[in-house]
Amino acid sequence: MKYYIIAGEASGDLHGSNLIKALLKNDPQAQIRCWGGDMMEMAGGTLVKHYKEMAFMGFVEVLNNLSTIKKNIAFCKEDISNYSPDVIVFIDFSGFNLRIAKWAKKQQYKTNYYISPQIWASREGRIKSIKRDIDKMYVILPFEKAFYENKHQYKVDFVGHPLIDAIAQRKIPDPQEFLSENKLNDDKPIIALLPGSRKQEVQMVLGVMLKLIADYEKFQFVIAAAPSLDATFYQEYVENYPVKIVRNKTYDLLSCAHAALVTSGTATLETALFKVPQVVCYKGNWISYQIAKRIITLKYISLVNLIMDREVVKELIQNELTVKNLKNELDKILFGKEREQQIEAYVELEKRLGGEGASNKAAAFIIENA
Repeated sequence: MKYYIIAGEASGDLHGSNLIKALLKNDPQAQIRCWGGDMMEMAGGTLVKHYKEMAFMGFVEVLNNLSTIKKNIAFCKEDISNYSPDVIVFIDFSGFNLRIAKWAKKQQYKTNYYISPQIWASREGRIKSIKRDIDKMYVILPFEKAFYENKHQYKVDFVGHPLIDAIAQRKIPDPQEFLSENKLNDDKPIIALLPGSRKQEVQMVLGVMLKLIADYEKFQFVIAAAPSLDATFYQEYVENYPVKIVRNKTYDLLSCAHAALVTSGTATLETALFKVPQVVCYKGNWISYQIAKRIITLKYISLVNLIMDREVVKELIQNELTVKNLKNELDKILFGKEREQQIEAYVELEKRLGGEGASNKAAAFIIENA
């Protein structure tokens, strides 16, 4: 069969790559054309457009790039028409994907959605377009099935979280080898900095994170650089700080980390699955944040807290993200009872995510429903 897969961010590239591997395993004759990133291409997809060209964060940023977004939408529709796939698979990236889905449904393409748009967080009214335009939905968070089926009478399939697969399938590094290759000290515990995968995120939070370094001489700080950002991008931030940068090795870094400061998003869940105590950081463009604050109805912003439905990890949001507050919370997970409390909660979190096999389950459903 011919598959057309659309992902628009780094996390979508990761999950899309594992989905492509599973599709090829279950359908060896599969032809796969995709929007995504390097990982999806390496997995066997023919890459049409890289997510680096599409990842705009926040309302203001989207408005400033409307003409690029419109061109991408028009090009995507044309490319789908020329390719004529048996099924289109959307991965998260709802602002773009739901627009394509509306058009695709009218063109009578089969539409499958893997990794639900977060309508349980904001703009719940989009359930109308999902019911109209999406033939099958495969969700990865345990509370999403109840949200769709009990609240909105829309049947979905829970497949488990693909991060479980991604972590289980990775090559486990030798800690000493990792430290040596990246010129890290083997006698100083690592505090990992995960400032996000988009420029706007990094620009807002990395400066605050770096200002803590002088107060923690017995630790070493290491930045997990996003594959979507050039190495030179980080230089203006780090030139005055004793901090190391590792690229494309976030999981290796987390496997060696003692604690982490993490920008909200998928990275909070990844950090939890590696059992690393963390503080969650978020700061956005002022206007974008004011708009978001009025339409997002959640108690928490981190996936860890959302899944557990309680505050497991501390969230420092917008004006709360100060050097003083961040130092106070970092001290708690380095030296306080909060450290062990987080690790204990992570064990329960992993159980709730449903174990391994999300990618294979999703691939089987997609093939069955195509």
